[in-house]
Amino acid sequence: MPNQTITRTIESPLEPTKIFATLSKPELIPRWAPVFADSTEHISGTNYRFTKGTDTFAVEVITNATSLTVDYLREMANNLRGGAYIRVMPRPLGGSTVVMTVPLGPTSLPEEVAKVLEQELEALIKLA
Repeated sequence: MPNQTITRTIESPLEPTKIFATLSKPELIPRWAPVFADSTEHISGTNYRFTKGTDTFAVEVITNATSLTVDYLREMANNLRGGAYIRVMPRPLGGSTVVMTVPLGPTSLPEEVAKVLEQELEALIKLA
């Protein structure tokens, strides 16, 4: 069975709460993940509208400050919900490890998705 997701990690000297704070602001996503979205609009509660090119889609942003997790969930194929799952973990001697898992689309090439994900993680750390 082929992989359905791609996962990448990055380490940073930044404290976990600083990275979590950046991830918790959906309006910043176009700055660190421009392949995913050009703009965001808050609808209500945890619901946002994202725009990429001429496509608009709903995303629920679920954050948990205690576990330092942020999930960006949207409707996927076959009426399933999925998206990016991000975990920020403290390193033993300070700093953070960020783990992000994203789904592979039916026509996506894993190598290309992995490259974009690595670029997004680097941009996230720079922005934070």
